[in-house]
Amino acid sequence: MPVHNEEACIGEVIRSWRDEFSRLGISFQMIVLNDGSKDGTAEQLEAFRDDERIEIVNKPNSGHGPTILRGYRLAVERAPWVFQTDSDNEMKPVHFRELWERREEYDALFGFRQNRTQTLDRKFISAVSAWTVRLFFGSGVRDVNTPYRLMRSPLLARIIEQIPDDALTPNILISGALARAGLRILNHPVPHEGRKTGKASIVKWGLWKFAFRAFWQCLQCRPCLETEQ
Repeated sequence: MPVHNEEACIGEVIRSWRDEFSRLGISFQMIVLNDGSKDGTAEQLEAFRDDERIEIVNKPNSGHGPTILRGYRLAVERAPWVFQTDSDNEMKPVHFRELWERREEYDALFGFRQNRTQTLDRKFISAVSAWTVRLFFGSGVRDVNTPYRLMRSPLLARIIEQIPDDALTPNILISGALARAGLRILNHPVPHEGRKTGKASIVKWGLWKFAFRAFWQCLQCRPCLETEQ
């Protein structure tokens, strides 16, 4: 879980995920990466320091993508399954059961964002992201950048070793590699709610510059996951 300036909701988000994992009887560890927050996020996270199931990583700001990638690299060494979600509370823990209970049938399970409200700019960029993955990797993942994904660690580990540390959108590259390999993928609808606290970190012109750089990276980096025969 990457976190950046989410002091208003991060305590509730972590508790809700911790409680849901416990209800499902999962042996888990949450890795929460504080990406150089400038508000009171770090202080909110201190409340979980004594919980051995939650690891807090405070790090200099490097952006959402590199932070996710660092989390993946920590996670694949610790568990057979890795789940990534964001910290903005837009996709709730209550829907995780539907992925978890079907995990043995699949190699990757994606919660695609249902009823998502976006500005016209963001809709266009989301469409370009999906088109890019289909063009270079093939179809298979409905929401290529969804922050609600459960993946087998051995497969994920082989993909992320091919992705540079500064990748802006590693989730898109991961989606592409999984789709290209023709693996067993579940696309399951998960309700998406608008942000109620904080604000998006990339807005206006910065969004377009980010999208162009991310598209260029996708052209340069195409991780390949050859399935074992």
